[in-house]
Amino acid sequence: MNYDNALKNRLKRIEGQIRGVIGMLESEEDCRQVVTQLTAIRTAVDRSIGVVIGSNLQHCIQEELEKGNSPDQVIQEAVELLVKSR
Repeated sequence: MNYDNALKNRLKRIEGQIRGVIGMLESEEDCRQVVTQLTAIRTAVDRSIGVVIGSNLQHCIQEELEKGNSPDQVIQEAVELLVKSR
């Protein structure tokens, strides 16, 4: 799979957020602020998972249709990945 720069940039932002939280921990910031940042990170990761699964699903469905197959199995696997990610 080829992943576009938008996804890579999204992950780099998440990396920056994580470094920021580590800095907050080292500075002994208030726990509410730390939790707020961790929640934002979790949301960003969840959205990234959705992007990866969505891109892969589109690609895999297209492949199955080109082979003359039903994409039902691919869709089921994508749903299972989404459920597993939460």
